Amino acid sequence: MESKVSFFLPTRKGSQRVFKKNTRPFAGINGGLLQNKLEQLSNCKNLYEVILSTNDEECLEIGSRAQKYFEKLVLDERPEELCLDSTNLKDLIGYVPSVTRGEHIMWGHVTTPLATTKDYDDGIEKYLSALKVGYDSLISVCEFRNFLLNSQGNIINNNTKLPWPRTQDLEMLYEVNHVMFIASNDVYINTQNRVGDKPFLYTMEKINSLDVDWEEDFRIAEILYETIREI
Repeated sequence: MESKVSFFLPTRKGSQRVFKKNTRPFAGINGGLLQNKLEQLSNCKNLYEVILSTNDEECLEIGSRAQKYFEKLVLDERPEELCLDSTNLKDLIGYVPSVTRGEHIMWGHVTTPLATTKDYDDGIEKYLSALKVGYDSLISVCEFRNFLLNSQGNIINNNTKLPWPRTQDLEMLYEVNHVMFIASNDVYINTQNRVGDKPFLYTMEKINSLDVDWEEDFRIAEILYETIREI
């Protein structure tokens, strides 16, 4: 592939909602969500490099072991001020171009364990094709077509005159699933954002989009992962 795509994979220590979320055993995998994600990314054909950016010694140790089979993996000891609960996302975004070498940057998370190697490779291909027709970035999403109410109890995504329309007649909305954001290095530098002004919406299946944000998410993800692996 001619275009070089860097994958930026940020982790940090001190998860507030899920204890040792990134590294505790997950579905029988030592090294947990991080190890799972590194194995997925090591099989991607469309990535130029993967930057594991972290202040967590355990993550660095897992990454160091992975480098024995994952030649594209680069370890970045991220400055502590960019690993705090109070860190401004814009500051982290501004840091990314300084540690990546590709002309395009894919940003993803270890907390999406059911996103697959194929999802990442397909996302990159969709992104590069979308650039040719006027898009400047890509965001992975899930379709959302259900009732959304405002504080007054009114349906806000209803384009019909019916008080309770059929679900399929509601306006289609899209939920960001945090699996991937892709944009050029120039977009990062010029806009201080992970996406540009005209992002392509890359629709994914709900199962592949599961994001581990709470303890119950971790447990659900393990069950689904083990079920899918057995099929």
